[in-house]
Parts: sequence; C-alpha cells; structure tokens
Amino acid sequence: MKKAVLICSLITLSFSTFSQTDIADARTFGIGQTVTVTGIATNGSELGSIRYMQDATAGIAGYGGPITGVNRYDSITVTGPLIEFSGLLEISFVTSVTNHGPAVIQPIPLEIPFSSANESLESQLVKFQNVTFISPTTFASGNSTVQVTDGVTNFDIRINGSTNIAGTAMPTGPVTITGMVGQYNTNYQLVPRDLNDIVPYVAPAYEINVLVEGATVLTNGNYFVGNNSTVNLTVENLGSADLSISGYNMTGVDAVDFSSTITSGTIAGSSNQAYTVNYSPSGTGSHFATIEIESNDVDENPYIINFEGAGTDNLATEPMLNPSGLTFPLLESYTLGGQYNAGSGASKYLVLWKNGTAITGVPVDGESYQRGDVVGDAKVAYVGAGTSFTPRGIVANQDYYFAVYAFNGLDGFENYLTTSPATGSVTSLGEDIGSYYNGVSSASPTFVSDLNALINPHTMITYFLYKQTMMSNFEIKDTLGGQSYVTCALSGERMVFDDPFDWTATGYSREHTFAHSWMTSWPANNPEQPEYNDQHNLYPANLAQANTPRSNLPLGDIDGNVVFTYLGGRVGLMGSQMVYEPREVHKGNAARSIMYMAVAYGFNLNGNLNSDKQTQEVLKDWHFNDLPDNYEIARHEYIHDLQGNRNPFIDSVDYACFIDFDNNAYNVDGCQLSLEEQVEQSFVVFPVPSSDKVYIQVNGTEITAYTVLDAQGRKVLSVSDINAPVVTLNASDLNPGTYLVTVDTPYGEAKRKMIVQ
Repeated sequence: MKKAVLICSLITLSFSTFSQTDIADARTFGIGQTVTVTGIATNGSELGSIRYMQDATAGIAGYGGPITGVNRYDSITVTGPLIEFSGLLEISFVTSVTNHGPAVIQPIPLEIPFSSANESLESQLVKFQNVTFISPTTFASGNSTVQVTDGVTNFDIRINGSTNIAGTAMPTGPVTITGMVGQYNTNYQLVPRDLNDIVPYVAPAYEINVLVEGATVLTNGNYFVGNNSTVNLTVENLGSADLSISGYNMTGVDAVDFSSTITSGTIAGSSNQAYTVNYSPSGTGSHFATIEIESNDVDENPYIINFEGAGTDNLATEPMLNPSGLTFPLLESYTLGGQYNAGSGASKYLVLWKNGTAITGVPVDGESYQRGDVVGDAKVAYVGAGTSFTPRGIVANQDYYFAVYAFNGLDGFENYLTTSPATGSVTSLGEDIGSYYNGVSSASPTFVSDLNALINPHTMITYFLYKQTMMSNFEIKDTLGGQSYVTCALSGERMVFDDPFDWTATGYSREHTFAHSWMTSWPANNPEQPEYNDQHNLYPANLAQANTPRSNLPLGDIDGNVVFTYLGGRVGLMGSQMVYEPREVHKGNAARSIMYMAVAYGFNLNGNLNSDKQTQEVLKDWHFNDLPDNYEIARHEYIHDLQGNRNPFIDSVDYACFIDFDNNAYNVDGCQLSLEEQVEQSFVVFPVPSSDKVYIQVNGTEITAYTVLDAQGRKVLSVSDINAPVVTLNASDLNPGTYLVTVDTPYGEAKRKMIVQ
C-alpha cells in the first residue's frame, strides 16, 4: 500500500518543466519567502479555501487567492509566500496558479501508523487502518475535532463543517480513515475530505511494517545508526495470514560494513519477529547501505530502509565545499531572508548570525546545534538541508552579519567544513513613510479629521489572527535549545516555550492598550469591529501577571502606594487615581497606541466612564520622553504592510502637539515650547535598549558636553569641550542596566534614559 511514494515520483517527472522548486525544498525556505512549486491537489472545495498538494518529495498547503478554483487531483503550479498558521506550513495567500488539468495518475494514500503523522508527512495524503472512534455519537454540524484510537494511543481527526461528513453518525466499528496530515498548534491531525474517506476496515491478508529501535520507519525511509554496532529491527505482520519473509539484500557503497540477522521464515498474522542490523565501519567518515527485506507483501516487496553510520573517527564525512553566493532577496525593517548556493558533498547547513560586527565564532565537530544556540560570538539562525533562511527577531536600522557552514551527520556525529564559509552582511531598512502624509498639515484646522481620513479605511485583520501575524512573524524570537520566547510588552518578562506558540500554554493574551471597555462601541468583538482588531493597539502580555492587573486602568506614573508589582509593570496610585505603570521602554509605545486609537476612531478621552481617567498629559510626556526605537519602527512598518495604514505619532513626533486628545480636537497653539523644551523634545537616544552602539543627538543643534550616570547616580562617563551633532557610545563598555544621559547644547540642557542590555 505504501507504493504510493513511487507512483508520485512518476507524476512529478511528467511535470518537471513547470516546477521551479520541489515541495521538500520549498518547505525549507524561511517564513515570508516566496516559493513556486508543482504538485497534485488532494482536495477540492469541500475543505473551503485551502488546498493540500504534494509531489514525490513532500506535501504543503496553499490558501486563498486563485487556488480556490482548483479541483481535487488537478496538477498545479503554485506561487506565493510561506506562512505558518497555527503550526501548519502554508503558501498564503497564493498569488498565482497554473492549472495543468487533471493528473494522469492520482496520488495513492500512504498507509501509516499514528506515530508517523508528523512534520515529515505534513499535508500529505495518508490513511489509518483498523482504528475506532472514541465514544462514537454524531459528528457536529460545524467544524469539530474528534479522536480515534488504535487500541494504544489516540489521534485527532479534524472534521470540516463544509464536508458531507458533518452531521452524520460516527461509525461504531473498526474503520479505515483517509485524509491529509494537518497540524493545529502542537497537535497533528488527519483531515478527511468526505464520507468516502471513512470506510469499514477490512484486514489485509498480510501487511509488512518495520520498526527500528521501536519506531516505524516507512519503506524508502532513512535511519541514522551513528556508531552503534547493533540496532534492533522488528518486522510486524499487520495482516491476518502468514507473512512470508524470504530474506534480505544489503546494497550500497558500504554494504560490506552492514549485516542483519534476518532469515527466511514466516510471521503469523498480527505477530512480529525481532532481528538486528549490525554495523562495523571500515574507515573514517560516513558509511551508507540499504537493506531490502523481501516478503510476499506485493505492495512493499522489497521493504527498503536506508542506513547511515559514522566512521571510526565518530564523525560523518566532511563536506568538500562550503556554500557560496550568499544574498538577501528579502529585506525589510522587520524581516529579511537570505539564500545561498549549495555546497559540494554536503547534506545540511548551519547559518550563524550576529548584530553589529562580523562573526568570528566557528562550529565544533561533534556538536549538535539548534536554532537559537550560541556559537562563539554568534547565534544559530537556521539548521537544515535548505538553501535559504529567515532569522527571527529582525528590527530596523541594524547591521546583521551571517556565516553559512556546510556539514554532514547528526546526533553528535556532525562534521563541519570550518574553512571559507559563505559570509555576508546586510542592514535592515528603517522607516518607509514615502508620500503617505502628502496633503496633511499640522497647521490646518482640519488636521485631526485629515489624519482620521488618512488612517481609514484600512484592511481589517481579525483579532484571532494576531498569532499568525504579529506573533509568528514578528514578536517570537529564538533562544537556546531550539526553543522560542516572547516578551511581555507591559512587564518585560521573557516567556520561553516550545514551538508552535499557543496562547493557553504560555498564559499570554493580546493586550488592548486603548482598553476595549474604553471604546464607545463596546462591546466591539461580536461582531468584530475594526477598533477591536486594530493591530497598532495590540501587544502580547502575560495574562495573569500583566494584562489582568492592568485591566482597564488608565496608564500613569505611580507616585503613591504600590499595590501590585510584576517585573517592570506595577499597579498603584497616581495622586488619588489607581493606574497601571508599564516598564519604561514601553511607555512611549503605549502612549502612541492610545493617541492613534483616539484619532483613528474618534474616541475622546473625556466623557467616557472609563477612558476619561486617562490623562493626555501622561501620554504626551511618555511620548516625548520615550521616542520610537528600532523595535517600534520595525513593528510599525510590519503593521503598515498588514493593514495598509500608519500610526502618525510614530512617523511625526510633533503631531501630538496639535491634538487635544481629551476632546479629539485640533489644538491650534501646538506645544508652544520654550527653547529649553524644544531641546528636551529634540533630544534622541537610540536604540533603546542597546547591546552595541548608542547614538546621542539633539536634532537641529550641536552637543557641547555630556554626562552618563548609573541608576545609583554615580558618574560613569563625562565628556566636555566637544561640538558634535552626534555622539556615539559603546554599550559594551557599560554594565547592563538603566542610565541617565545629560547633554549640554547652546540652547540648554536635556536628559534622557538609556538602557543597556
């Protein structure tokens, strides 16, 4: 039954002239990069706007756009960017489809156990044999997830409400279920297409299945032996009659180094027989052999497993040449994508990256690295067989350096080619305002309504897609051991988790900076209104320790009793008013979100039971004292690409002077700043926070002297008798912490906080 893999190979060859990248290669590309693949669609409109497709190498899902017109078993060429939707890799939205018509040979579902339904088979057509529904009743009329069992473990079956399965009775006996391997968060699922995919189970006469060290290895699969002299191999007969084993053949360039205890004989139905595969390397480097197990299972005769072992030096073979031609075809202020030409004699690549200066770190043979691990002075951006990558955590206006090494082996037997890696550097983009504000003037009495008209209408993205947009594509970053982390905007907490991100598992939520209950349209979530969904207003936050304590409290600087504290966020009294005070580096961000919401949706701070407790004086003070940093600029540009609109108070700091947010009205007087106040508002320290260089400038004038004090008020730097438009400090010369920078200019003195990581 697993012969479907071979049949698909023939299908791909017949359309090879249309394909730019096979699907297995496309799956290694970085999120955000555009791919073009050719394959066969395994579902049609019965699953809505999604189409699963596969070729001989792998499967992938395509969503939206012209792919919605594709029928089941059409051969198609699809182009579009990669995203990860709740763990499922998708081409979304599909930008173009070439339909080559119905496939001559249709894919045959691959029969697998539950344990094989994982990332390697995601989006491919498979089937489960001899499984039963748990507590069978009736399928829900809408979308639902039910479970089946093989008698030992359970597995999720996702029923789409648009199929003819919804609303029907679940079978009560053993069944065979066919569908595509899907994923939702950490769970893999089987997605059947119609009632024909759920049929009574009929036991085959004989059916071979092979396990290596207790785990199924599908026919034509691979197994890495390492330096083990013996691995356990079990042949199972899943059928009802005797399975006849006639022996085995060992082939391949290093077949002499491998042997097996498999002998001729029979295995009764529903029984198994234990054997071993023995390995004795004859030299250094990688050794390869293929075992062919012969039986009377016609579908899988022979059953093929490819073995790889390390040599007498306990390492794989070193590649002959490192990759070359490192380029960066994707470059924004919030993301970048690199690609390179494949090396020679290499099976995998390790991409290192660093912010600020060239990389000197070098990988060590025999060490296994995961994304986020530290290698010398750099971190790992990518490990895998692909020739492209997208690092996570890009922010604006930064110099990023990369080095790409080829290697072979895994599990502690890696051999890296450490000379002449592919290297390159690129600077992420900054603000891209363009002509967005053409025709808008802060001197015009219609300034507020002009901004409102400029911001609206915009693309509305549902609140529930925030995980796929802001979290997956921007907020989530890498840390050690292949794990990820997200930062709570309010408290500064870094929550570490295993991918994919899940709100419930991490205890996080989407914080409305301009609180939902402040909105005059409250409740604005059923149906969703643009103000409820607006991603300019939403930030990730720890639900119990930040979002809930903040609730709908106004934001302010606590000068009285503190009643709650968690890391950088706290609740307490500002005068007689209970307020929430976020960490310092988020104050300006929060202020600009609230000011944006007021102008975008005509929300007055005064006259509302909840929002009138929010003082605009706090907002403007935070706005001017915590100007946009490179993180906020990058986030802003990404949201602009998503929603098609901008936050004016990030782009033009002085716009806030001309708006009375209490009444959402034009303020003709502006800020009416003194010379000293103008110096204060023009004083910029960036980036904040910093771990490399810090730039200090006062727009429009020269700095004549500066002083840096630590959190205890001790002087750590002091320079006078200078006349410079910009001062550059090395953050690496300072201990991590918060500092106060004071500058002198011909027009007065100004102060700003500086944070060193």
